[in-house]
Amino acid sequence: MMKKLEHSTQAQQGPNILGEPLSLGDRISDRVTETLGSWRFLMIQTAVLALWVILNITAFVQRWDPYPFILLNLVLSFQAAYAAPIIMISQNRQERRDRMQAHNDYQINLKAEREVAHMMGHLDRQDKMLKEVLARLEAMAPEPKSKN
Repeated sequence: MMKKLEHSTQAQQGPNILGEPLSLGDRISDRVTETLGSWRFLMIQTAVLALWVILNITAFVQRWDPYPFILLNLVLSFQAAYAAPIIMISQNRQERRDRMQAHNDYQINLKAEREVAHMMGHLDRQDKMLKEVLARLEAMAPEPKSKN
């Protein structure tokens, strides 16, 4: 594995780090999850629910779902029944992507650690050589004469 790391020049990157093309289902689940997890969706759904309740309580139009709003509960249950598995599909793929990214980070860290160890060895050799040169220079230097 270390030999493989020595010769690699870059880590795998990009939005699809798994290396497999996104299927239509994956793209749909990502888009649905992105939409359901947005403030825009939350605000629109809040407005629709408020309008539903107000129209059925005040009877500005014919009441299609009087209090206790059984049809509204059915619609929301239906939405939740389909949204939950779609969100789980997207989260599972994101988890695989995160796991692969963590593996790539680990590989990069191993390579960096090996390079640092190599540089430290090189610096130690330079340090020894400099000490030897300094010792030779000190041995060659004449003794200072005393002024007595």
